[in-house]
Amino acid sequence: MAASCPLPVTPDLPTLRAKLQGLLQFLRDALSISNAHTVDFYTESVWEELVNLPPETVLAALRKSASETEALPSETRPLVEAEWEAELRQKRVLNLLTLLKLLPENGMVHLGKIQPHLSSTRFMILLQRRALGMTDFPKIFCETSQKLVSVEAFALAAKYYSVQNLGICTPFEQLLVALRGNQNQRIGENQKAVEFMNMKKSHEVQAMSELISSIADYYGIKQVIDLGSGKGYLSSFLSLKYGLKVYGIDSSNTNTHGAEERNRKLKKHWKLCHAQSRLDVNGLALKMAKERKVQNKVKNKADTEEVFNNSPTNQEKMPTSAILPDFSGSVISNIRNQMETLHSQPHQEENLCFENSFSLINLLPINAVEPTSSQQIPNRETSEANKERRKMTSKSSESNIYSPLTSFITADSELHDIIKDLEDCLMVGLHTCGDLAPNTLRIFTSNSEIKGVCSVGCCYHLLSEEFENQHKERTQEKWGFPMCHYLKEERWCCGRNARMSACLALERVAAGQGLPTESLFYRAVLQDIIKDCYGITKCDRHVGKIYSKCSSFLDYVRRSLKKLGLDESKLPEKIIMNYYEKYKPRMNELEAFNMLKVVLAPCIETLILLDRLCYLKEQEDIAWSALVKLFDPVKSPRCYAVIALKKQQ
Repeated sequence: MAASCPLPVTPDLPTLRAKLQGLLQFLRDALSISNAHTVDFYTESVWEELVNLPPETVLAALRKSASETEALPSETRPLVEAEWEAELRQKRVLNLLTLLKLLPENGMVHLGKIQPHLSSTRFMILLQRRALGMTDFPKIFCETSQKLVSVEAFALAAKYYSVQNLGICTPFEQLLVALRGNQNQRIGENQKAVEFMNMKKSHEVQAMSELISSIADYYGIKQVIDLGSGKGYLSSFLSLKYGLKVYGIDSSNTNTHGAEERNRKLKKHWKLCHAQSRLDVNGLALKMAKERKVQNKVKNKADTEEVFNNSPTNQEKMPTSAILPDFSGSVISNIRNQMETLHSQPHQEENLCFENSFSLINLLPINAVEPTSSQQIPNRETSEANKERRKMTSKSSESNIYSPLTSFITADSELHDIIKDLEDCLMVGLHTCGDLAPNTLRIFTSNSEIKGVCSVGCCYHLLSEEFENQHKERTQEKWGFPMCHYLKEERWCCGRNARMSACLALERVAAGQGLPTESLFYRAVLQDIIKDCYGITKCDRHVGKIYSKCSSFLDYVRRSLKKLGLDESKLPEKIIMNYYEKYKPRMNELEAFNMLKVVLAPCIETLILLDRLCYLKEQEDIAWSALVKLFDPVKSPRCYAVIALKKQQ
């Protein structure tokens, strides 16, 4: 194990269960909003059934909540918080100052008695900064009808029960520092992949590979298994950039063949990059050699003049910059500094498709710069040293292998049957779909060779749920959700629509990438037409992405009916447009309802992530586990990694 700092302290299992308990209390009432499908919005009168507020009120409150949350810069909040405490002190609200300092984490605060005395922004941020263990929010839902009655309280609770605000996340940079210890950072901040990946994938691969390589160094591991490797972006990067031996396993033969071809192109591009770098370095070396030759001539001339002229005024030396203004000493110094940095690095790396890359020690001639030692290396020894170095480089490159494999992975998959030379390794997965993410964790816990896991899941709607459709006969033994004992005891079920809504990207919507309200509206109205005119309430076929191809609502309905196999000629244009005119004034209901689903989405994702983290905390041989925010959620909404490391033998 590399020299390192202690790993960051993470919440223990009782603390996480307490967080789960509070989250479930909120979701028991709120989950009905997430489970309502947009397609059935008008046919099942969703707004009237679940919300007891005008849509204008809901939209205004949500917009106000979002704008107020971002209104104050973070550096000004501590000072403002003190002012709020003074305000509370004057109003003597439940002696809150004492509660803020003494309240246990699972304590109860009747927030409904406190909130009216503060603006929503002040109230929310004050509670966040004090990290109260709130379980009793102001009245959010009507006790009899279960309808939403306070959108402000709803938004407050949803904000509180997100991953970031629950205090269950470990900072990415803090973890990297602990893993690296005194080692230098292996990938520069200014080095960015510029080929073969779009901006989103580049962002994800760089962040995740940096973490994986640090964990590999921490354990002294060289083998990585990438489950759901897809097109091989992460696998190739780990292999070529960090020198790791990577097995990329994907269930699709098409992806495997594509990954092999892409990796071939990457290697070719890599060689071209190094060939160009070799020319650049040799050019610099040639310039330095010429400069040294001129400097020697100047020095010899000065020595000759000194012999024949002992006058101090004639002993002044001409500066090199006057002779070589185009190749200054700063350039030489910079090259020497880079050489020293390269020699000091504990691991030799190869740079693939990076800007500003200069990791070229294996290509740089030994005599390209002035030796730091006073001893000169004879030409023969130099040649032998170069040969030996090339041999070492060749041997090193042989271990930097990426092997794409095709196999369908389940929780019971036997890795020894798939990977013949399985050794101590890390298991990783970047946006593993559905059950593959929880199965990754199960394989990790059941295989002694796997020392660490880093899993970023996605596609929550594809998870299998143990307590969904319990009336059906089931043969499956291991389910995607839930995993931990607590949620199993609760027999908790989210439902497919709720899991699908967990994939909504709140941060993207907040950043201005709004929901496609009109296309959702078209689909909801179409459903009412199908129900009334064709007597169909459920259909196995899907409309798909027709909206972008349509010029109008009428065109949308005609195309959709044809795709669903329904006779569109029986519906005259007037009837279709009557439905449009009927629901157009209620389009804001759909917009407001979808915003409620977006606000609630992080809570459902939190539930799924907490379930996985609690499962890992329940395992006896795991030394450390955490949730880490790896990505910018605007660039990559599924940004949380579940990470665990086993105890050392």
